[in-house]
Amino acid sequence: MQIVEQDLWMYVAPWDMPPGARREWRPVISPGSDCIVIGKSHLAESPAIVLYMDIYHELCHVVQRHAGANLWAPGVSYVQRWTEIEAYRFVIQEARTLGVSDEFLREYLRVEWISDDEHRQLLDRLEVAAK
Repeated sequence: MQIVEQDLWMYVAPWDMPPGARREWRPVISPGSDCIVIGKSHLAESPAIVLYMDIYHELCHVVQRHAGANLWAPGVSYVQRWTEIEAYRFVIQEARTLGVSDEFLREYLRVEWISDDEHRQLLDRLEVAAK
């Protein structure tokens, strides 16, 4: 794991620069190794359950990458990427065993890089009740 000063959540460091990486986001590059990168403020300020769920999500991505998945495949919407759906499904199943409500899950799945319409698509795909 690597903690960074950037204001960000958590991600598995790519092995090389992902196509289309935004200029304002300069990812940690970790050639050939699995490194989960976490923003210092996320680690310091987020509720423990959110950190737990995020770590599970990212560990699922590590398993996917070891099975040959391209976590940074260009041209596929975030909410259509099978790797994201699988990782979120894994996390939601775990969260539900801990008694996490759909209301909480709705907010957890509301990430800043997707639109409201994409958020609804994600809720549908993951069978999380909309309001």
